[in-house]
Amino acid sequence: MELEQLRRLDQIARLGTMSAAAGALHVSQPSLSKSMRRLERDLGRELFSRTPNRVELNEAGRVALEHARAILSQERLLRDDLDALSRRQRTLRVAAVAPAPTWRLTALAVERFPGTILDPQLMAERDVEASLINRESDLAILLRPLPLPGVRSCPLMTEELCLSVPAGHRLAGRESARLADANGEPFLVYKQIGFWMDVVRSHLPDSELIVQGDRTVFLRLAASSGLCCFATDAPENAGALGDHVRVPLVDADAHATFFLCVHDDAPERAQQIADWARATSRPPAAGRKRP
Repeated sequence: MELEQLRRLDQIARLGTMSAAAGALHVSQPSLSKSMRRLERDLGRELFSRTPNRVELNEAGRVALEHARAILSQERLLRDDLDALSRRQRTLRVAAVAPAPTWRLTALAVERFPGTILDPQLMAERDVEASLINRESDLAILLRPLPLPGVRSCPLMTEELCLSVPAGHRLAGRESARLADANGEPFLVYKQIGFWMDVVRSHLPDSELIVQGDRTVFLRLAASSGLCCFATDAPENAGALGDHVRVPLVDADAHATFFLCVHDDAPERAQQIADWARATSRPPAAGRKRP
């Protein structure tokens, strides 16, 4: 007895006739009939009542069909579980303080390790550290190296925050600015920016922050609303927002160097990605200092 025979039995029952089932299965009707005859021999019972013009399941056939469908259901569950296991084995959990370095890390992984799946989660810095220490994450992205035994850290990328203001804004012609120069202005802010949200809130205490959680809606509003917002030099943020002008920020907190951290006993693929990131990274420039 083969699974394919059970699939064919199920298809016959669903479609009602041998000819319809043969068409759906892309086999000839004689081939389908022979397959069912072999199944009957294997089971030692006739499963169909046959007349010159019609073939239909008999009582034994209906019992066989019930079990066939149960077996096919279990086979689907088995395949689903094996697929899920394969995905888990190819998935690395990444805890990060900001989204841009996860984009960078994903690009590295796709280029060097095809098939690897990264599952990034944005967290507060202390939660990222705890996640790595407790082995809840395979890789961590922080604003400083993590000086712990058995943990390796290397620079991953830098990111610069800048103002993105409408062309007619009072700051649009500036070569640079400080966050304090925009304090009190209303700002449209995308919700998923990680630690940058803390930077914005701390430097703009008098500004109304209009937080938008949907990225597509945020981009549309940023391009059409005339509100100030923020951008960075990450490649994924390269597109212009309507008539907005970018103004570099000189605040120390507007410059970040991200570090990739991994345990020595992390999964092999996580260590390979960390090693490759280390080999391709550049020494961090002077920027935001962390305690």
